Amino acid sequence: MRTTKTSGTKKTRPSSPPKRREAKVWHLRLYVAGQTPKSLVALANLKRICQEHLEGEYRIEVVDLLDRPQLAAGDQIIAVPTLVRNLPPPLRRIIGDLSNEDRVLVGLDIKPRPPT
Repeated sequence: MRTTKTSGTKKTRPSSPPKRREAKVWHLRLYVAGQTPKSLVALANLKRICQEHLEGEYRIEVVDLLDRPQLAAGDQIIAVPTLVRNLPPPLRRIIGDLSNEDRVLVGLDIKPRPPT
């Protein structure tokens, strides 16, 4: 409650609720084909990047196409590893082991593209 004083009398009115930062949850799906060295590096890089830049507001799903090949068609996967960002829109895809952090940050729209 906020108290204001006007002409000698106190009036009490409800204070406005604190502004909450709208939570943005990042839904990321990493497509791999087995436990290959490149797939393991891609997953480790993705986890590190998310921990450093998304502050716990992310969800990672790993899809092994050797176990569930039918899922490749839904996200139009043509190479692995491929990272797909489903949320927030728009949909984004990054192919490779995600070792180039700047490229991944720009590709996910976490970091703006450098001027050309």
